[in-house]
Amino acid sequence: MGLIEMVLTVCALALPAQCEEQHLHFTADMSINQCVMRAQPYIAQWISEHPKWVAVRWRCEYGGTKEKT
Repeated sequence: MGLIEMVLTVCALALPAQCEEQHLHFTADMSINQCVMRAQPYIAQWISEHPKWVAVRWRCEYGGTKEKT
């Protein structure tokens, strides 16, 4: 198993131009592409915990890399 980092770009609902990245770390035995395809439940959980934000894009990386998909 390896460390996967899901990087969410989220924007404030009240100020759509105010965006930032949130990093979610977890251990999983999957490829970057599999991470991207399985991301929606994690994004939904984050949004439900942070209702003043909306996710506008996401990507996955192996822990500590900058590989984008």
